[in-house]
Amino acid sequence: MNIFRLAGDMTHLASVLVLLLKIHTIKSCAGVSLKTQELYAIVFATRYLDILTSFYSIYNTLMKLIFLGSSFSIVWYMKYHKTVHRTYDREQDTFRHWFLVLPCFLLALLIHEKFTFLEVLWTFSLYLEAVAILPQLVLLQRTRNIDNLTGQYIFLLGGYRGFYILNWIYRYFTEPHFVHWITWIAGLVQTLLYADFFYYYFQSWKNNKKLQLPA
Repeated sequence: MNIFRLAGDMTHLASVLVLLLKIHTIKSCAGVSLKTQELYAIVFATRYLDILTSFYSIYNTLMKLIFLGSSFSIVWYMKYHKTVHRTYDREQDTFRHWFLVLPCFLLALLIHEKFTFLEVLWTFSLYLEAVAILPQLVLLQRTRNIDNLTGQYIFLLGGYRGFYILNWIYRYFTEPHFVHWITWIAGLVQTLLYADFFYYYFQSWKNNKKLQLPA
């Protein structure tokens, strides 16, 4: 554990709390992609299967339970809560997200560090997380109307990945033999997908204007 890893975890947790705050207090999921949330639920479900077989620390277990519980609860609220469900923009959120799942799984079968059940699923979760934000970004480009909480949620998600990249750089220079190419490349792809959003986010903050993405 180092300051960059901790900052990444806390930023990731903050992104989830911001989204839950929006859903619970405003009773709205407008501007939020259910497709992206379903992908994140799959990411956490496949990544944290080791919670049943291994124990690393109370902190590690607690964070895994939080992300598992929050991701599935967000999906439930958006699909079944009588008030929140009505605010979901089904007509705009049409990205065929299931087409991302199979290629990521096939890639995990081909490129992995160790061919075991848990390792392949863990690698699959890395690949899927790298592209899981795509339906959300497409939705925002279509609607162009981004409220503050949704914008903060995506900004924090991107920030979490940025801190993790700093964590990897720090560990590379301070820990012998710390090389994880699969994790690094997947994380870099994920960060690059946020680049356009970050540009417009900082432009709106700089000019004190409402955040909008180009169509």
